[in-house]
Amino acid sequence: MRIVFASGKGGAGKTTVTASLAALWPRPVVAVDCDVEAPNLHLFLSPELPTRRAVTLDVPLLIPGKCTACGACKDICQYRTIARFGKKVLIFPDMCHGCGGCFAVCRESALDTAKRELGVLEEGFFTAAGIKRPFIMGRTRIGEAMTPPLLRELLTTLDVMLAGNDSDALLDSPPGVSCPAMTVAGRADMVVLVAEPTPFGFHDFKLAHAAFSRSGARLGVVMNRSGMDGNEAGDAELRAWCAERQLPLLAELPFDRAAAEQYAGGGLIAGTSPAWEARFRALAESILREAGQGGTHA
Repeated sequence: MRIVFASGKGGAGKTTVTASLAALWPRPVVAVDCDVEAPNLHLFLSPELPTRRAVTLDVPLLIPGKCTACGACKDICQYRTIARFGKKVLIFPDMCHGCGGCFAVCRESALDTAKRELGVLEEGFFTAAGIKRPFIMGRTRIGEAMTPPLLRELLTTLDVMLAGNDSDALLDSPPGVSCPAMTVAGRADMVVLVAEPTPFGFHDFKLAHAAFSRSGARLGVVMNRSGMDGNEAGDAELRAWCAERQLPLLAELPFDRAAAEQYAGGGLIAGTSPAWEARFRALAESILREAGQGGTHA
């Protein structure tokens, strides 16, 4: 089962929720950091990552002696990767999306294949309660603007890891509802939306619900930082909105200074106190029940 933790905005708390659940999850589990532009799940789980490999995209490379500057490759490219200045053709590989159209229309076979590095995938293990559990993360190359191909390779790696066993996967999604987040949600069995009950947080949460409700995955909500002084109306509005849409409110995690200090020091929020550990254990049970997986088992 793949459970994606998503949010309408950055800073809502999806990474801290994912990290604590990964450490306490009552079944075999793989922790996956899909926030490849700014990965930080490893800061809380401290994995060992011995395996590292680059992920590349095929891009065109001009063979000047063969090119007649006919412009066919320029005309088919929708991303302005190829430009023609008089009888000179220029290629800007960082703008390429790898569709391959330019290769298909080049009558002179004047294009060779080059590789653009998108980023890296790192694999290893984190240790929780004395048990080693698999960990995967992606990291984009500095300056790289296109992340979905890297994410697809990460998800394929996860497919291989999950094949033939009954492990669950907890995936820390990119924030928001753009292409990276939707790429990850497209393979989810359940999407847990981490919502902050502030005016901006509630607005972005509603956008996230509208987007992720089309993924076909089951949905659930975790209200983070509930009980803030003066924000009682925000908490009530989020509860009512979820109830009206029969959207399961799986947990309410309170605004707590001790938890914030634990987080600021790189610790798991579940490790703040026995009460916080109990909250996350109850949340894990709620997610499993909502996903149709029943109770816990080793």
